[in-house]
Amino acid sequence: MVLNKIKDKIKPFCNCLIIIVLTVLPVKWGYALEHPNVLLIIADDLTYSDLPLYGGMNIETPNIDRLGKEGLVFNHAYLSTSMCVPSRSSLYTGMYPLRNGSAWNHSPARSGTESVVHRLTELGYRVGLAGKKHVYPDETFPFEHVPGVDGNSLSTEAIFDPGGIREFMNRDNSQPFFLVIGSTLPHVPWTHGEPSSFDIDELELPPYFVDTPQTRESYSRYLAEIEFFDKRVEHWLVLLEESGLVDNTLVLFTSEQGGQWPGAKWTLWNEGVHTGFIARWPKQIQSGNRTNALIQYEDIVPTLVDLAGGQPEIYNFDGESFLPVLLGERSVHREYAYFMHNNIPEGPSYPSRGVTDGRYYYIKNLQPEKLYIQKYIMGRPNRNPYWETWLFASDDNKSSESIVKRYMIREEEEFYDLENDQYQMVNLAEDPAYQAHVLLLNNALMNWMNEQGDPGKKLDEMESYEAAQRGEHLEFD
Repeated sequence: MVLNKIKDKIKPFCNCLIIIVLTVLPVKWGYALEHPNVLLIIADDLTYSDLPLYGGMNIETPNIDRLGKEGLVFNHAYLSTSMCVPSRSSLYTGMYPLRNGSAWNHSPARSGTESVVHRLTELGYRVGLAGKKHVYPDETFPFEHVPGVDGNSLSTEAIFDPGGIREFMNRDNSQPFFLVIGSTLPHVPWTHGEPSSFDIDELELPPYFVDTPQTRESYSRYLAEIEFFDKRVEHWLVLLEESGLVDNTLVLFTSEQGGQWPGAKWTLWNEGVHTGFIARWPKQIQSGNRTNALIQYEDIVPTLVDLAGGQPEIYNFDGESFLPVLLGERSVHREYAYFMHNNIPEGPSYPSRGVTDGRYYYIKNLQPEKLYIQKYIMGRPNRNPYWETWLFASDDNKSSESIVKRYMIREEEEFYDLENDQYQMVNLAEDPAYQAHVLLLNNALMNWMNEQGDPGKKLDEMESYEAAQRGEHLEFD
């Protein structure tokens, strides 16, 4: 009887204590409970269509395939530019190249620009990067350096020591992490993997390639390095599994821009700016699905801020969160993806701009009277021995000649129907049947350029590039 009276008296205090504990715990440990870790795996110059997940027929990538089966595969994910530094600057800032300042390759972001490091650190995350960084300056991208992955794209080694990544993942289970693994594979010089495992005579070449023995030999080395990269993906996913963090980690995979081939990297064609993109988050993202939602690199940081409990709308992002797409709440995202290319310092000025709605694709070349010249492909025979053979083959083969001309001599306007012409071999810009679509996308592109304050061809001048390198804010009439 007395015991029951004591229980009745202390019961309210016990209930209060339970409420207090449940309220306080998330404050101290809630980051790990409420918000997931994020592991972002970035390939280096991997053309999305070479992956079996996107129809590639030449290679096997069981680990990337597995990631796709366990997650959500995006059919229409894009970069705004197919060059290393500008694409990654956009990825990490959530802003288009002109607005973050990195509108040319090897150019820094504008002084004072903040990135995903600042945004997620504010929201309680540890933010680290292993491998290739390739963005500037450090004040804009102050990632914690995580050792163990080679960060030099031109290295003939493929350093991988799991200790640094394992330590970062397991350092503090009360605090979530955002970890970027920036691979250098399959960037040239294509020295990893087993090219001898391919029968080069049986390889299926993309239609924008000129078929020569040197092309096939180079292509086999590139494909072998993709398969080597896939094994690295397995190692990184195993580290996550061994740490017991799979269920509470969103894994994002991107193939980045297209490979270093004429018609892919350093162009605005689909093979250059279309990226393979996968999101896996057990119990949150339904596995084995594909989505046609249109996303762009600039949308990723807003999505991560949203995921981490922040408010992406209060920041000056160009992108928007696609978290509802990940969670299956929406099947559409943005209406258009936009692209820009400034050729300096990779060659003479050749400015281009583009836009797509996922099916129809429009490019405006702002100086079509010029030849397109790319120094790394055309001027480095030790790295790209096939290019010279393309030129000689075009002397005797009309098909080869048309491919070389397509790359070097372009119309002012290009328009393609990706549903019927994935590789964009037939320009429909003058076709009467498509004029309404041409006009619609042209207007969308012009509006975007105006919103960005893009001066067009004037931006792709050596004076503008050099001023940006000095950190000057560019002003145009």
